[in-house]
Amino acid sequence: MVVGDIATGTEVLVIGAGPGGYVAAIRAAQNGLDTTLVEKDAYGGACLNRGCIPSKALITGSSLAHEAGNAEEMGIHADPAVDLTRMIEWKNGVVDRLTGGVEKLCKANGVNLIEGTASFVDEHTARVAHGGDGQGSESIEFEHAIVATGSRPIQIPGFEFDEEHVWSSADALDADSVPDRLGVVGGGYIGMELATTYAKLGADVTVVEMLDDILDPYEDDVKRVVRKRAESLGVEFHFGEGASEWTESGDGGYLLHTETESGEASTYGVDRILVAVGRQPVTDGLDVENAGIETTDRGFIETDDRARTSTEHVYAVGDVAGDPMLAHAASKEGIVAAEHVAGEPAALDYQAMPAAVFTDPEIGTVGMTEAEAEDAGFEVAVGEMPFNASGRAMTTGHTDGFVRLVADAEHGFLLGGQIVGPEASELVAEVALAIELGATLEDVAATIHTHPTLAEAVMEAAENAQGQAIHTLNR
Repeated sequence: MVVGDIATGTEVLVIGAGPGGYVAAIRAAQNGLDTTLVEKDAYGGACLNRGCIPSKALITGSSLAHEAGNAEEMGIHADPAVDLTRMIEWKNGVVDRLTGGVEKLCKANGVNLIEGTASFVDEHTARVAHGGDGQGSESIEFEHAIVATGSRPIQIPGFEFDEEHVWSSADALDADSVPDRLGVVGGGYIGMELATTYAKLGADVTVVEMLDDILDPYEDDVKRVVRKRAESLGVEFHFGEGASEWTESGDGGYLLHTETESGEASTYGVDRILVAVGRQPVTDGLDVENAGIETTDRGFIETDDRARTSTEHVYAVGDVAGDPMLAHAASKEGIVAAEHVAGEPAALDYQAMPAAVFTDPEIGTVGMTEAEAEDAGFEVAVGEMPFNASGRAMTTGHTDGFVRLVADAEHGFLLGGQIVGPEASELVAEVALAIELGATLEDVAATIHTHPTLAEAVMEAAENAQGQAIHTLNR
């Protein structure tokens, strides 16, 4: 028996419970708005379930195993055995605790939770289809809606995802064994994070990238540090090649076929193929056109600096709204959307929006590069501190990379920072805060930093930009 369609109403309807959606829902409820959150899969979205959190868990596990087995210089001799099944179970436990926490937070803040798949009927109505036989559907009338349906991995022709042959990033995070040979299609941040992870777990990794380098569009000297480290782990790179097809090799493995723009073909033996060529918005089945919502040629929902779509009372946040496709950007956009709905003077400003890549070593960036600042008309002052001159970095055994600060030479205001090295994802927060507060090089240099720490490198880079560095040569 099918339950008949029922109708309910809400002030704010949020579609999708990822880092953009659940944050928007909680903030809307905190502002006294009757808020309903619809999720069809799992609370926390791709970030908590199939991306940010599980990948960092595996990165931590693989790095711990690799370091333990390669610490002879420190007098440590070990040959750790990796039980990937147990590591995956541990990762899943972390995910379960976080997703359960998201659900509890939503309920504690008074958010109405509905499980199902939402689609727009018109500009003020959505229908939610509940999963399972006989579960029926319901119509929800809303005053405002926030779309936060996220993104999914892009598939390329001939490389449809399946667990046995071609992996998506989600498949790679749930594998029950380490393949002897892993072919990675795509040298972006997802491909590089997983390439280094599997190399540390013992796989022979081959990366195929159509561009002439990894991690576009990071600066060359930043990419160089990561690429050299990956090569030292045994990762093999082939640039200027696109994946054309895969075939069975006859020995239980597969052949990854590639081709250059000029038609030159190559073949690589692999046991699994990971395709990581980017992500696409999830809008199929949402029927956004029924709400008058405009999208780009690539399917992303267009928004303004309040996260509003072309239908002013409907907002879109996170990956579905396009770049920057970052979990913390989604959360900020969700907050801005919810506060704007509540009548607060909220607006988006990406000037101090940091980004991180969890490769080995990590990358953390925020604001402008030197070239971008010059293009914007600034006379720039640039300071750097290499980690091989950092006492704390030396004691960790991780000295690759540097901190670079970019500032307005006339007034000293921080414009940007690029960090490649140990804990870059953490260190970049100081630079982001400095930019947000309008701090100067003098402010950062005059701030006493704990010794010995990696964070001292930020202070030293500020001093270097002023020609006053103590522990590195001034530029």
